[in-house]
Amino acid sequence: MCMEIRDNTLYFDGCDTTALAKTYGTPLYVYSQTALEGRFQALHTEFLDKWENTRAAYAAKAFCTPALLRLVRDAGLCVDVVSGGELTCALSAGFPAERIEFNGNNKLPAELELAVENGVGRIIIDGLQELSLLESICARKGKRMKVLYRVTPGVKADTHDYIITGKKDSKFGIPLDEDIIYPAIKAAIDSPWVDLLGLHFHVGSQLFEVRPYLEALEVVLGLVKETWTRYRFAMTELNVGGGFGIRYTDEEPRGYGWYLDPLMERIDAFFRELGLPRPAVVTEPGRSVVGEAGITLYTVGSIKDIPGVRKYVSVDGGMTDNIRPALYQAKYRAIAANKAEAPADETVTVCGKCCESGDILLRDAALPALEAGDILAVLSTGAYGYSMASNYNSNPIPAVALVKEGRSGLMVRRQTWEDLLSTSCDPGL
Repeated sequence: MCMEIRDNTLYFDGCDTTALAKTYGTPLYVYSQTALEGRFQALHTEFLDKWENTRAAYAAKAFCTPALLRLVRDAGLCVDVVSGGELTCALSAGFPAERIEFNGNNKLPAELELAVENGVGRIIIDGLQELSLLESICARKGKRMKVLYRVTPGVKADTHDYIITGKKDSKFGIPLDEDIIYPAIKAAIDSPWVDLLGLHFHVGSQLFEVRPYLEALEVVLGLVKETWTRYRFAMTELNVGGGFGIRYTDEEPRGYGWYLDPLMERIDAFFRELGLPRPAVVTEPGRSVVGEAGITLYTVGSIKDIPGVRKYVSVDGGMTDNIRPALYQAKYRAIAANKAEAPADETVTVCGKCCESGDILLRDAALPALEAGDILAVLSTGAYGYSMASNYNSNPIPAVALVKEGRSGLMVRRQTWEDLLSTSCDPGL
């Protein structure tokens, strides 16, 4: 994570975190460019350079800003977007449209129009109505788009229920019922407005097992084979999703190859047996790219010690900048940035400043004795922090800084109280 301790102070990619807090204020998201570049290189080494005819599409939902997407672009990756906003961000970052893949359920007509107008590389169709909507837009604009179908393989992964996406009871994907999936495939094959390339699946997030990927792959390969048998239609692309787990507390992350090599070996063998060329294979890492590359800095405020019950340490952020503990009961590690070598001899609960009892960032955390004004660094917050931030209680969204080898700069400025009013209108009634 590019972290080190010097003179009782936490440094992140060569930068004194207490100085960052003073320069940019807190709460503050901080990303290490060195760590990000290391993840990009790992994707190349363990997947893209190892296996021919492959792509990696960074899942922008994990963290999406123009500055970040420029780094993704320059690393030779594609980008997976799920909204018109993420698509606009990618385009504004100079991302080549052919390297943009548009995913997500319930894409709005305006979003699909934007995708078609800009000629994005792939549209991953999430439902039957979406095909008809896309065809009507393509017909109106005289364009033909490359598409995949997202399917629901019916596999339950071992993770939090809210981040399971591959089971049958899911809002994502097309179920594999005989009377649903094959008419959908035939409709796409016959369409003059779309070029069906293949299939997409995603089983869940923060996974540490290969089993659900392999189980889902077998289901999807069965669909590939049956499509060939029925229609003599050969799939030319498979998207196996992402969801690779990272370290938040004591987890043991696996390399990309650990997940993807068994999938690639099975795909290679399957298509050899079928007598067809192996399709392009795409993966969609998000959390695993940015998660451990980011930390969040807070300033300690009030401290409430309830004897025999709990000691609360309040910070100047909370669920508005990191909703995951409240939403998923997610757990994190933290370091007292200005007391990094002090013994962690207190057990405290770190809470935010929102008017919610559930605004807890860390429960029963071992930390040094903290005082108002101390700087607390919460680790592995690079994914789904800024991207899920809110203005609840009219709190401004924090700034985002990028650091590399002792240098720093802003990726996103801090919202002001005036920003919160900038979209307000007088209805004049």
